[in-house]
Amino acid sequence: MGESGSGKTTLLNIIATLDKATEGSVFISGKDVNSLNNSEISSFRREKLGFVFQDFNLLDSFSNRDNIYLPLVLSDVKPAVMNEKVGEIAPILKISDILDKYPYQISGGQKQRVAIARAIITKPDLLLADEPTGSLDSKSAEVVMKTFCDINNNGQTVLMVTHSVKCASFAKRVIFIKDGRVYHEIYKGSDDNLTFSERINQSQIMLNEVNNYEK
Repeated sequence: MGESGSGKTTLLNIIATLDKATEGSVFISGKDVNSLNNSEISSFRREKLGFVFQDFNLLDSFSNRDNIYLPLVLSDVKPAVMNEKVGEIAPILKISDILDKYPYQISGGQKQRVAIARAIITKPDLLLADEPTGSLDSKSAEVVMKTFCDINNNGQTVLMVTHSVKCASFAKRVIFIKDGRVYHEIYKGSDDNLTFSERINQSQIMLNEVNNYEK
């Protein structure tokens, strides 16, 4: 979390190997991603990372099923295995009944769940989400956040950029970015979502007071 321009998306892009850090190192799964060549970066993204974006990035000319298949096609996975994998995750995300529809035929919340299915179909170590609920209503956003919690509980790490305190309250840890640096962080611990959201709000108020003082 952090104000616009604080460096949240830049950090996400560096971790995603879309940008390179000008100094320092970024280690993911034991690899310094700054040292990878273009071929290694492509392989690393495909095998280790999943991406969920605010605007879904689904192909309207592909069915939802085919959109989910895409990462597997790029990895030369056999059709029978692709079917099996989609069959495993579709019920979890409650999208079984829309697999053969197209993105333009479904709601925003359903689109985001299809996008999440595409992101996790390869079982990446790290799921990167940039404002994943920004285009959703509150009910759909809550479904997406509960889905992220389920994914995390199954052993996958989720790193999300958000401005929403409610969405952040689903996380186990919230990091506040200011001027490109980690400025503050809080852990959920045994708090429920409501209690944690109050602590997040208090942290934001503190950061705003610091910003106003520095101005």
